[in-house]
Amino acid sequence: MNGLSVQGLIAGYGGEPVIRDLSFELPRGRILGILGANGSGKTTLLKSMCGILPHQGVCLLDGTDLSRMPPRKAALLCSYVPQRSGITIDLPVLEVVLMGFNPRLGLLEIPNAAMRAQAQEALARVGLGGRENDSFHSLSEGLKQLCILARTLVSEGSLLLLDEPESALDLRHRHKLLEQVRRWVRQRNGTAVLSLHDPGLALNHCDRLLLLKNGGCHGMLCPGETPPEEMEALLAGIYGAVSLRRCTDRTGRQQWVMLKEWEDEE
Repeated sequence: MNGLSVQGLIAGYGGEPVIRDLSFELPRGRILGILGANGSGKTTLLKSMCGILPHQGVCLLDGTDLSRMPPRKAALLCSYVPQRSGITIDLPVLEVVLMGFNPRLGLLEIPNAAMRAQAQEALARVGLGGRENDSFHSLSEGLKQLCILARTLVSEGSLLLLDEPESALDLRHRHKLLEQVRRWVRQRNGTAVLSLHDPGLALNHCDRLLLLKNGGCHGMLCPGETPPEEMEALLAGIYGAVSLRRCTDRTGRQQWVMLKEWEDEE
């Protein structure tokens, strides 16, 4: 299929599987949100999909097995954004974004003027315009995430993997980040997979939701198609009893709101 196909994925640490025989598909032009309790395997799934973590099974992008590709070539197709940047040396913000061009550059080749302009545009899109010369380490954790997102936006791949990108962001920037991911997917006709803590964000910005439980698929739902009662039942398997409601904002746009039901303590 054109898009992403994960088949029979098994991955873990020290011989102990965390992800157990997981399979799913995602067509091009779609965003998949991954929801699950802490320790359910969200990060393990993303790391194994991009080949960082050894695994069994395959992750196919447009029919190509990413795990069988040389790392540099795979980086041209797939961008992975971890929870923490992993950048230990201090660099200007613009230089961090320019790192997104590395897979396209030859040995000792440096980004050209067009690439620098594209990096500045990406920073403006995520709300960091004018901060090109700021120290990356001077940024808050949330702004670091936005900088890393800008680095990802300049890549030419067709698969974007983000691990809890909203965890350090405030309400406004959480929605801004997801809007930029949607724009990236639409412009590239790509696919994006995001592990998320916030189910409300996932319900309103993702085309499909994969619910992880005990390393396996507890359910797959489509917020625009799956009946609310069925979504409540599936989400309850992760969060306990919940209620879903459709609310209309001042612009007339409808959004999902998830309420946690009070449960009697035993």
